[in-house]
Amino acid sequence: MDKLNVCLINDSFPPAIDGVANAVVNYGSIINRELGQATVVTPFYPDADDSAFPFPVVRYPSLDMTKFVGYRAGMPFSPELMETLTQGKFDIIHSHCPITSTMVARSLRETIRVPVVFTYHTKFDIDIANAISSRRLQSEAARLLVENIAACDEVWTVSNGAGENLRKLGFAGEYRVMPNGVDFPRGRVDEAQIAAVTAGYDFPAGVPVFLFVGRMMWYKGIRIILDALKLLDEAGEDFRMVFIGGGGDRQEIIACSEELGLQKKVFFSEPIRDREKIRAWYCRADLFLFPSTFDTNGLVVREAAACALGSVLVAGSCAAEDIADGRSGFLIEENAASMAAKLRELIAHPAAMAEVGRHAQEDIYISWEEAVRRAYERYGVVIDNFRAGRYLAHESLSDEFFRGMASTLEQIGRRRALNRRTLEAGRAAYAQFVNEMNEGYERLVSDMNEEHERLISDLNEEHERLRSEVNRTLEDFYSLLDRFL
Repeated sequence: MDKLNVCLINDSFPPAIDGVANAVVNYGSIINRELGQATVVTPFYPDADDSAFPFPVVRYPSLDMTKFVGYRAGMPFSPELMETLTQGKFDIIHSHCPITSTMVARSLRETIRVPVVFTYHTKFDIDIANAISSRRLQSEAARLLVENIAACDEVWTVSNGAGENLRKLGFAGEYRVMPNGVDFPRGRVDEAQIAAVTAGYDFPAGVPVFLFVGRMMWYKGIRIILDALKLLDEAGEDFRMVFIGGGGDRQEIIACSEELGLQKKVFFSEPIRDREKIRAWYCRADLFLFPSTFDTNGLVVREAAACALGSVLVAGSCAAEDIADGRSGFLIEENAASMAAKLRELIAHPAAMAEVGRHAQEDIYISWEEAVRRAYERYGVVIDNFRAGRYLAHESLSDEFFRGMASTLEQIGRRRALNRRTLEAGRAAYAQFVNEMNEGYERLVSDMNEEHERLISDLNEEHERLRSEVNRTLEDFYSLLDRFL
């Protein structure tokens, strides 16, 4: 396959950190390093520094909506953005968010005529419910979101559960499961590094350490964890629990832990950006607790598996896909009592935790290199299908809108380009005029200097001639005077 030029679009990207932002970083890095070319398109952040990325990042105008949705909201209909992207010579567009990013993707497709792939990462019905209280508005938002997704040429999901959730929203088209990967290699980090990273915590020898890594939001199942730990504490079990991450519910979660009297056994860490430090925590823990039914893929579960750390998961959740209970993970019901019972069982049999961690590393681990290579190979099929006309025509009212918007943006871009060319021509003419004026002034000064030098020379010559004549006259006079005297 020839090297492809891929346009990756997502609403979240560093300095905003979440699982999808991490996915886009890995897609861009691996494609650019090993396979072809990649460009990331994402909303503007005032404190963003994109210089460290091994691929170009194109930022477009955004509004600060962090208080409402946790991110800056991109403004997709930007003539400057579309003008920049149309010059990118992309072979395929890959959107990772069904809202603004896919609007940008659809507008760009109408201009450069290449296919759009969309990946469904997150259960947006939960996000919609959290953001909108009205049932009618929730339904309308879901309809618009599904219509945006259906307008893409091929739809991917990160798990079967994510696909089922997309169906629940009303999506009736086909989708393909393309799981995300993990940017950790298999294996543990150095023991000295583990000790250094986890220093300062009260971890008595022989006491199990449980871990949670991710956004500190109640919908991640964190209440189940806290209530289960309270049951363990009341039963006299000794343990330690570490939560690592940030999020809108973090302070409430900390307060809840304190109300339950768990502050001596439960610790909270701010988000850790250093991936090697996160690996150290996975290697230090004895068990990963992730009773989330929100997540569509549960990358953190596979990150834990890379470090031979087994997970406790809710049976039937997306994160529990491909998990064999008692071999590559532990499955529970979605309640605190079920988790507490499982943890008491495992505290009594610590070897079982280690054994399941080893099997998880063997069975469910997938690297980002493998995941992106699978996606890249599929890109080639999508491009061939698009060129052969195998995808459904885009004929809805929203498609007409995006065609019109793309045409409008293109016209604005051409007008801006014409204005720039006119301005540049004016600047060039002005520069030439100034240059000619300068050259004319320099010639005038030079001519005046030459004329001045000629005048001085003529005056000097005339002065010398007169002086000579006066001298001769005086000499004649004195000679005549001598003869008379």
